[in-house]
Amino acid sequence: MVQFLNEHKAILESKNIHLIATGTTGAKAVKAGFDVETLLSGPYGGDAQIAARVAEGKTKMVLFFRDPLEKHPHEPDIFMLMRLCDVYDVPLATNPSTAELLIKAL
Repeated sequence: MVQFLNEHKAILESKNIHLIATGTTGAKAVKAGFDVETLLSGPYGGDAQIAARVAEGKTKMVLFFRDPLEKHPHEPDIFMLMRLCDVYDVPLATNPSTAELLIKAL
């Protein structure tokens, strides 16, 4: 995710995008110099916090890169986030190629 952010830093800054992230990802992005609102770590509810923001209309796009080859202990939260993006018609990218299309559409 940090590599993706670095590759698209100019777009993110020019559009004044407010970034939010789960704990581990957010900490890495902050370390890389990004201004990120860091939530809880995914297994401790961070995915659910992002899903709640989607449901409240506070999040307009979700870039949530997941490793499809790994089982995640918080997988139900990840699926809830994906479902809520569908319910509220919020664009969702789960891989860098799709995220790039969304970022270029800003």
